[in-house]
Amino acid sequence: MSSNRDQTIPPLVQATKGSTELATFAAGCFWSVELVYQRKEGVLQTQVGYTGGREGKTSYKEVCSGTTGHAEAVRMEYDPTTISYNDLLSIFWTKHNPTQGNRQGNDVGSQYRSAIFYHTAEQMQLAQASKAEEQEKYDKPITTEITPAGTFYAAEAYHQRYLEKGGQCASKGCNDSILCYGY
Repeated sequence: MSSNRDQTIPPLVQATKGSTELATFAAGCFWSVELVYQRKEGVLQTQVGYTGGREGKTSYKEVCSGTTGHAEAVRMEYDPTTISYNDLLSIFWTKHNPTQGNRQGNDVGSQYRSAIFYHTAEQMQLAQASKAEEQEKYDKPITTEITPAGTFYAAEAYHQRYLEKGGQCASKGCNDSILCYGY
């Protein structure tokens, strides 16, 4: 399963327990989600990619076709002594509208769904409790999936840190994806 993509993007490696942890979230277009987390102290590195679909190597074109079942997601390595998983969840809930099924803003399709991919039983419990608390803020049901983290396929190199490198948001004259995307 080797490709140029695999060779140009180093995989996130979870360090020994107690030092760093992984978190994976899908909340619409991965570019703006990644940018928000990159700017948080305690988030050591981010990687955008595809997860939650059928097993097998995939590409942006295939994921956008809606045939793979993958969500655009951000996987991050973070230092839990600096930023907690609950803090990451709080950011997740404020970054998107979790009541919109299979869409965020103008982005429509199952690849833009809201999902929390947990890496540990503790993350699952925290995600479930957080979702229940968030539901009290909405009149409509939250559609966010809470599911075990599976295989994560790194997106193509040009997607990594896209907005930070001057992608779509920067071309609109700002450096804040929340302003550019309106959420």
